[in-house]
Order: sequence, then C-alpha cells, then structure tokens
Amino acid sequence: MSLPRNFARLVLALIVALLAGCATQYDTTYSSVSQGSRVRYLIIHYTVLDLPTSIRVLTQQAVSSHYLVSDQPDARIYLLVDESRRANHAGLSSWKGDTNLNPSSIGIEIVNLGYQKTENGPVYYPFPQPQIDKVIELVRQITKRHDISPDRVLGHSDIAPLRKQDPGPMFPWKQLADAGLVLWPDAQKVAERRAGYEALLPDVAWFQKRLETHGFVVPQTGVLDEPTRTVIAAFQMKYRNSNYDGNPDGETAAILDVLTAPPVRR
Repeated sequence: MSLPRNFARLVLALIVALLAGCATQYDTTYSSVSQGSRVRYLIIHYTVLDLPTSIRVLTQQAVSSHYLVSDQPDARIYLLVDESRRANHAGLSSWKGDTNLNPSSIGIEIVNLGYQKTENGPVYYPFPQPQIDKVIELVRQITKRHDISPDRVLGHSDIAPLRKQDPGPMFPWKQLADAGLVLWPDAQKVAERRAGYEALLPDVAWFQKRLETHGFVVPQTGVLDEPTRTVIAAFQMKYRNSNYDGNPDGETAAILDVLTAPPVRR
C-alpha cells in the first residue's frame, strides 16, 4: 500500500515543479529611479458607530478603510486593508480636479459616534486625546511612506462636502497642523486681513471661486445657493469650528484668502 502513495506524492511533486518552471522569471538586477507611490491623498473619516459595529461593517460590507483607530483607552489601530490595495472609503469624491479618489488615497476611519440630534441642531462628539495622538502618529508614518504633502491630508467633508460631514467640527485639525501634517492658515495674516473683509465683504462669486481654488467642487453661480452654503460650512468646520453656519463672513474670507493666495516670489 505504501508504493502507490509514494508514487502519487512523487507525481504531485513533479507537477508542482513543472508548473513552477513554467512561471515567468524576472530579472530584478536594475531598478528605475523614476518611480513613486501611487498614493497621493490621505482621507480621515469618523465611523458614526461603536467599535464592534465599525469592525463588522468595515470588514464584511461594501465599505472599507485601510485603518481603523479605536476609541478604547489604548486607541488600538487596526490594519484592515493593506496600503498597496484599494479600500472603498471615499466614494463619489473630488479634490483639485482629481476625482474618484479611492485608487489614489489611503483611508483612516476613527471610531466616533459623530453627532447627536437636538432641538438646537447637531451636537458633535469629541475625540479622546489618546485617540488623536495615535491618529497623528499614524498620519505622520503614512505621509512619510508615500510622500503625501500637507495639502493632500483631507477630511471626507473636504472631498465630498455635499454628502459627508466627517470627521466633523470636533476633530482637532490644528493639532495635526502643529505637527506639520496639514495645511493651515497663518493666524497673523488672517488677523491682518479680517478687518478689511469685515468692512467690505466680497460677493458670493468671490467665495465660490476661492473655494474652487482651494480644492472644492462648488457651483460658480454667483448665488448663495444651498450647495455653496454647504461647502462654506465644510470649510468653516475645519478652519473655524466656532461657527460653521455656512454664511460668508469676514473671518471666513480672510482664512480663505490666506490659504489660496499665490506664493510671494522672492
């Protein structure tokens, strides 16, 4: 009985060896200097779910993300999709003319319940500092690996403002800016320009054009329509979260001006 078994094993080994020999072999002696990561953006989200539900949804349904940062005391980070593969986290999205950002971005989901509806409007939940500390370190590592510039570290509400609000006004973007990870306006320049804009507020067309220059998709109608107000609110949530009513005002104009002004040539 042992002979047939040994024979079968020998035949199987020969088949495996034959198939391996048929595989294309590549010479990796040389490597081109003209190459880089396909990843150009890093997108931050919140889950609006608790941790167990977040894990289930992000691993068993159509939506996915590369990383999930928990809200537990240790703020454990889960790697759900390898960075070399596409995750379905951005959806219908656009930034500075680039569309469909899933293939060119890495997504970070943060466990956070989002907001609670009240009579006075939505009340957003804060992010624990240990969780934010982990997010900052994760963003630092990812941006270094893929050479992602600070102006390409964005929130879901940046790339899809008409559909999404995350990571919301409670997300501390300024902490990421202080770490050199996101684009942020110079406070002194904002203060210098604010008075002028409060004295003479630009028209809606100016706001629409500057928002488009910043990166948003916004209708260029010259009318303060609902899509324009929603985009302004998304901008305010990130850079002026004390008031994000979507109304154009002098402070918003000053921040927008500083962020979109062309660099000074020396």
